[in-house]
Amino acid sequence: MATKANSLAHTKWLCKYHIVFTPKYRRKIIYNQYRASIGEILKQLCGYKGVEIIEGHLMPDHI
Repeated sequence: MATKANSLAHTKWLCKYHIVFTPKYRRKIIYNQYRASIGEILKQLCGYKGVEIIEGHLMPDHI
């Protein structure tokens, strides 16, 4: 697990976020058609911004 805190001159912080993507009406389309591509897209976006994904799950009705 990431424990590296970021810091500036007078501050120190460790930010962790829990993000859930949910399709409208929680349709199960994500699990069937887009499962592999969504994971790759999220990894690419996090790589561009220098964000570390600690844990990820894909459920039938939300990510």
